[in-house]
Amino acid sequence: MPPLPTAPRDLFEALAEVRRSGEAAALATVIGTRGSTPGKETMRLLVFADGRFLGTVGGGCVEADVVDACLDVLRSGRSKQLTFRLTENATGATGLMCGGELEVFVESVTVPQLVVFGAGHISRDLCTIAHRAGFRVTVVDDRESFANRERFPDAGEVIAAESFEEAFGQLHVTPGTSCVVVTRGHAYDLECTGYALASPARYVGLIGSQGKVRGILRRLGEEGRLAGVDLARLHAPIGLDLGGASAGEIAVSIVAELIADRYGAEGHARMRLDPAEVQRVTSRAAGPG
Repeated sequence: MPPLPTAPRDLFEALAEVRRSGEAAALATVIGTRGSTPGKETMRLLVFADGRFLGTVGGGCVEADVVDACLDVLRSGRSKQLTFRLTENATGATGLMCGGELEVFVESVTVPQLVVFGAGHISRDLCTIAHRAGFRVTVVDDRESFANRERFPDAGEVIAAESFEEAFGQLHVTPGTSCVVVTRGHAYDLECTGYALASPARYVGLIGSQGKVRGILRRLGEEGRLAGVDLARLHAPIGLDLGGASAGEIAVSIVAELIADRYGAEGHARMRLDPAEVQRVTSRAAGPG
């Protein structure tokens, strides 16, 4: 796919449009150089999911590798930092015998998309908290009295359809989309979970007890709807175990898990000091008694 004609202003305008539209794109930025390199610090390359790109990080084989890295970040959702050593092997037939090093940071600039199936009380808090965490939220329900702008002012889109099945046709779920199923009944949960698992969504969360989750998975399996499905995407019961049970607390636990999934974190207190380490530090601080 050839590059698009661009000037620095065009790239930033395109980046702003990506933010508005939710189109999948990744941004590569030169963050450091050593020695002689074709790319200079702050050069940028914006790459779309179909391979189109704007800008440059210096051209040559390195640029092709950076485009590939951007596409990989779009697939995984994980940012990465790369170092390119511009040797004869790296530059190949391009003749760019620079002999330097180029450091490039690649990040997804796509606004994360969240589809919430169900427009009940948990969904209201979930929509607000997810919006503030940077997600563009689409709320789906088959009841217009629940799925409306008055109840969901922070939603990017509210779909009130005759049925959930009808609403599926209005959705555009990509590998970067997260789906949360919090409907008002098991039958609707079954329908929406089956749809979400059949989609390319990166994350599928289902609320309910372990018994309910087992029942829904058993039913989907009996209907032959789990063949070839990557169940590693399924988070059920949904949310991190924070101990709370109110609608707001459940919503916080769900969004916390969504954020952990987005950044590839484990979602636990891994940054907390080990109790033994705390004891050692405080003992040293106290000094001899």
